[in-house]
Amino acid sequence: MNDTSAMRNNDSPGDDLQQSRYLTFRPRHGDPRSVYIHVPFCRHRCGYCNFTLVAGRDYLIERFLSSLQTEISWLERSYEIDSLFLGGGTPSHLSPKQLDRLGQIILSRFNLNPTAEVTAECNPNDLDDARMAALTGLGVNRISLGVQSLDPDKLKRLERSHSIDDIRHAIELARSQSSLVSMDLIFAAPGETLSAWETDLETAIALKPDHMSTYELTYEKGTRFWNNLNQGKLSPSDEDLRGEMYTLAIATLSENGLPQYEVSSFAKPANQCRHNLGYWNGDPFFAFGPGAARFIDGIREINHQSTMRYLKLIEEGSSPVADRELLDREAAARERLVIGLRRIAGVQGKDFHQRTGKSVSVLLGKLEHEWIENGLLIRGDDFWRLTPRGIMIFDWIAGEILGGD
Repeated sequence: MNDTSAMRNNDSPGDDLQQSRYLTFRPRHGDPRSVYIHVPFCRHRCGYCNFTLVAGRDYLIERFLSSLQTEISWLERSYEIDSLFLGGGTPSHLSPKQLDRLGQIILSRFNLNPTAEVTAECNPNDLDDARMAALTGLGVNRISLGVQSLDPDKLKRLERSHSIDDIRHAIELARSQSSLVSMDLIFAAPGETLSAWETDLETAIALKPDHMSTYELTYEKGTRFWNNLNQGKLSPSDEDLRGEMYTLAIATLSENGLPQYEVSSFAKPANQCRHNLGYWNGDPFFAFGPGAARFIDGIREINHQSTMRYLKLIEEGSSPVADRELLDREAAARERLVIGLRRIAGVQGKDFHQRTGKSVSVLLGKLEHEWIENGLLIRGDDFWRLTPRGIMIFDWIAGEILGGD
């Protein structure tokens, strides 16, 4: 969250957090059509990972499922949804029986539209016939595989535990149940060359994924990679090399039938992630589980990231919310503009004004002319979109927009 773009309710923080579940679960401006469930369990924590998860503590899974059931039960009624995303952590780490229970919990309050997109993040070495059957029974029709690389040496450097055979087998299992397959790849790993990254991309493309996401390796504070970096045990890739790798990914994937549609996402229009498109459109969504962030009625809430704290609060009948912010009109518009510019198609002016009451040109101010002149932004009759150069420095552009004048 960006403090400069929010008004926080800090007068009575205890009361706000205690009451927030009632505010959150009574939408006043249209029902959310999407749900995110955070499953915080993994086999182990990779050295670069700073996500909300616990590793080697599977004895907590049943408590988690009970707490999730309680949190979802606080909804006053059922809702029909168009997308469900099971993220983590690693949802596929749960046993088939636990996945069955997870499905029962979710479907107790949410009715899947017949054409709903249901995604499950999976590790390649977790998927087997029984788990795939359980996921299919839950309604999953899109498998997002945390592949990260198809180079055995790079997988070891990234501390991943699966093999290339695991990846191929997982893809076969998913396709046997008619699921779309999305693959995540990391670039700029320690010691990685441009040539090695090109080979990684080509090997992944040969497996014919329906969707690809590529992410530059980042060294997040508190991770092993961060500590190793500061101790001189790891060296980050050169900035120019990172740029070349990103540019290569865009060109290679586009040439092979996976055009870029968002900063990190590649797919044909029919296979774009509808759940994520909802985020980038600024649509409201429910979210449950430790560390889960929801957005309803202009209010953004984040549950406690500590799984143990989340469990304790739910078991006590207390709100699990750790942070809550109410965006004012301009702050909400600026945030919507940022997430809209993540998409290669950009932002439509009329639609943006209808949703926010704000003009894109007014929000950008003098930045609009500067960025057009510098080849970072394109303005059409009723749209604004970033150029490839602008996409390359998206994080900086986002900061400028959120910071205002």
